[in-house]
Parts: sequence; structure tokens; C-alpha cells
Amino acid sequence: MKNALRSSILASAAALLALPSHAAECDSESICFDAVRENGVVELRAINLRNYPVTYTLEVQTNEMHVDGPRTVTRTLAPKQSEAAITLSGDGGGKERYRYFYNWTVGDKDAQHDNSYRYSLPYAPGKSYRVLQGFGSRFSHTGLEQFAVDFDMPEGTPVHAARDGVVVSVEERHDKGCWEDGCGKYANFIVVLHDDGTTGEYYHLEKNGSVVTVGERVVKGQKIGYSGNTGHTTMPHLHFAVYRAADWGNTQSVPVAFESANGLVTRPRRGARYEAK
Repeated sequence: MKNALRSSILASAAALLALPSHAAECDSESICFDAVRENGVVELRAINLRNYPVTYTLEVQTNEMHVDGPRTVTRTLAPKQSEAAITLSGDGGGKERYRYFYNWTVGDKDAQHDNSYRYSLPYAPGKSYRVLQGFGSRFSHTGLEQFAVDFDMPEGTPVHAARDGVVVSVEERHDKGCWEDGCGKYANFIVVLHDDGTTGEYYHLEKNGSVVTVGERVVKGQKIGYSGNTGHTTMPHLHFAVYRAADWGNTQSVPVAFESANGLVTRPRRGARYEAK
């Protein structure tokens, strides 16, 4: 199981009062929000510091200022770009009090998944591993995780890229797995951004279990790391899914098809074993 909140690629913040002009609040050198004032107007600008698209949700709360448009917006920001997200103006009383909150994730909320693409199984050719949870498994693969797959892999099993892409996030410092609330923050993982704006995500890797680095281009079938038992988990396994960015830092899994030595797998079944080509 993958916890929905991934502390190293999702963030949230609040500004209790209006910030000075150009005093940007940034998260992990990935995304910033800058309050720019001019003639009584405050423009909240989103700034993407990364070389890949990010999808953010920004909400502003105020009783003393007028908000030009919706108070909550969800948008995808292209690499190294900035944009005006929300504009506020004073009520004539000189008060400029407001709060804002945000969350973000990698990828494009409008990504059109290439449904014709055939993914590799995320392990070495000739190997097969039992499916612990397939699409729609009631234990934890519902809602946002509906199209995730958990493979019963011993710790230290090589993990291979299911599709070409660019590595945009790696976490490998943790050595703890547990099932209590908050255990998700201990997950090790690799996130690969695909050319169509979706992400392939590989979770519960072992400590120091990545052999790739952020910014590296990987190809389908390439070894990228080693499975483990970290994060929100009850046993060693690999959680794999393809996601589209959603609001408030969430990601929605999308259905995919896998190539196997026995033919095309469009709905991985719990208890089945599929040999990788």
C-alpha cells in the first residue's frame, strides 16, 4: 500500500498575514508563491522552480479583501514558468489580511494517458511474483489507488522501469515499515515522469534502494532500484501504479496494460503470477 501523502514531493503551507512584496514562500526548491503588491492589489504568483510540470492547488481565505475570481484554483504549471494564480484587492480600509494554503505534486492534471502503451512488468525478464493486490482490491486499492498493483517481492529484489521517462523524485533514506497512522512518511520510492505527463511510481523500496538519480532518463526494462518494506506496509512488497496529477497534491491512478511472457495483462488478478518478458 502507498500512503497518499508523500512528504518529499507534496507540501502545504499557510501565510497568516500578507507577505512583503516579492517575499516568496518556497517548498523544497520546487514551487514558490510570491505576493506582489501594486496600487492596492495583491497578486499571488505561482513559480515552478523545476524542470518538469507540477500541478498545484492554491486556496486563499480572507474577510477583508476582495478576491477576483475563485478562492481555490488547481492548475498545472510548466517547467521553470510562473503565473498569476489569484488576485486580491483591498476594501478601501487599508486592511490586507489574508491566509493562503497550497499543496502540489509532480505531473499534469490534464495528462492524456497513452492507453495503447504496453508496460513492462516492474521486475527482471523471466521472473514472476505473486500479485498481493490487483486493480480494485478492497483492502487498499480503491479510490485514488484503484489501478495500483502490489507484487509480493522479497526485500532486495531488483525493480525495473515499466516505461521510459525521467526520474523526478527519489527517497531512499528510510528503514522503517509499519501500519499505524503516519507510517507513510517512512516510504522509500522512485517517481518517473512519462512523456505523456503521467508518472510511474515505485514504492516501499529498501533503504539506499535506488540506483538512479533525479534528472536521469531511464528506459523501459532498466534496473532502477531494489524492493523493500518501508512506509505504510504490513510485509515486503512493491507497490506500482501510473498516476495523473489531481487537486490538493493528490494523484489518481489510471488503468494500464502489461506485457508478459504469457500475453497481455489488462487486469492483474490477486494471487496470480505473471512472468516478465
